[in-house]
Amino acid sequence: MSYCPACGRAHNVGFISTRLAGTDGVSLETAKWAAVFERVGYTPYYLAGELDRPPEVSYLVAEAHFQHPDVKDVYRNCFGARVRGRYVTQQIYELKHKLKDHLYKFIEQFDIDLIVPENSLTIPLNIPLGMAITEVISETGIPTIAHHHDFFWERQHFMTNAAWEYLNMAFPPHLPAIQHVVINSSADNQLSLRTGISAVMIPNVMDFENPPPTSGDFEACAREAHHPAAPIDDYNADVRRALDVADDELLILQPTRVVKRKGIEHAIELVHRLGMKAKLVVSHASGDEGYDYERRVREYSKLMKVDTYFVSNIINETRGMTPDGRKIYTLEDIYPHADLITYPSTFEGFGNAFLEAVYFCKPIVVNTYSIYTMDIKPKGFSVIEIDGYVTDEAVRKTRQVLTDPELRAKMAVHNYATAKKYYSYSVLFKKLRNLIADCTGCPRVSDAP
Repeated sequence: MSYCPACGRAHNVGFISTRLAGTDGVSLETAKWAAVFERVGYTPYYLAGELDRPPEVSYLVAEAHFQHPDVKDVYRNCFGARVRGRYVTQQIYELKHKLKDHLYKFIEQFDIDLIVPENSLTIPLNIPLGMAITEVISETGIPTIAHHHDFFWERQHFMTNAAWEYLNMAFPPHLPAIQHVVINSSADNQLSLRTGISAVMIPNVMDFENPPPTSGDFEACAREAHHPAAPIDDYNADVRRALDVADDELLILQPTRVVKRKGIEHAIELVHRLGMKAKLVVSHASGDEGYDYERRVREYSKLMKVDTYFVSNIINETRGMTPDGRKIYTLEDIYPHADLITYPSTFEGFGNAFLEAVYFCKPIVVNTYSIYTMDIKPKGFSVIEIDGYVTDEAVRKTRQVLTDPELRAKMAVHNYATAKKYYSYSVLFKKLRNLIADCTGCPRVSDAP
């Protein structure tokens, strides 16, 4: 149990989402926020439809998951259509009432003082959950910090729907008990313009005060930052062999899911045009967005004669073994072995993979998606850019970076120092600590060390 350093009392915070498990951005950022809450005296608890947190702090509700059959049925009938059947409305309200009961039990069971809905009042994958959270906040006035990662109006497939009254009500709600947090300036602007809601901007972060144990270019990066660089450990020393990457081949890592907005065909074209011996490794699976794009990427790889490996079967959030006896690595095991990171996304709510590449001191090829252009690029990072398509200049610069160790080290040192200034845990701590103080009325939380 944690105790507030300001008032000496025990406080509890409840994180609420559809899923808090694995390596998606929402789950990762929730863990970082939870660490800050613990630092200022709050014990974190979690409610979701899928959880990988300790059982003693978890409250699992099947209907909170966006993959629950009834929730998926609501989703299918509300999006891509202009009207919904009456039975769908009844289904929404039945699910909402069930979820409200669980929310009240969660708050009572863990004596929750403050709740943090994580994207569950933002993306309407589970409409009943958003409605239930909204009504609980309205009925109880419980202090709330709503953490918004990406809004429904940023995704075209949400714009044709038969649920506007619910979207206006709960995605997000405009209530006095809620402090709203967004992760980029575009979301801040659009939230204000569309709803009149004011928000605090807190970007995604990584622990740049504590560099990763790795080797290669990071040694130069670490020396500059006065951190010791530990070698690759015994477990992940064989990553290149496990990925069938020869000693004279480049390992080019695409650390994303296989979905259309990730622009993986640009990475394939770049590798093809480099004319260097290389393998493109794609870390994650298609997930819940279908497999049509993955088929397209596989066909394009063959057309461009690029060795593209899809290795989601041996990458997970924790190390282990597959049923057929192969080692399972974490993404953090793969990064140190990569020669180049490709991040040609056309849209991102922020860009965790960008920060990860900087954290592991790797050169990055990035497409100039809007949030990168507005929020990240002005900070002064040194990267290889493309603007919607691969140019001769991008190919030339990539070749130069891959063949010039001194240039790579210089870029790594510069990028790491820049990220530490703008996207470190200390930035999150300062911003969130003040927000907690404002939200709870505890005047000395902002003095917490």
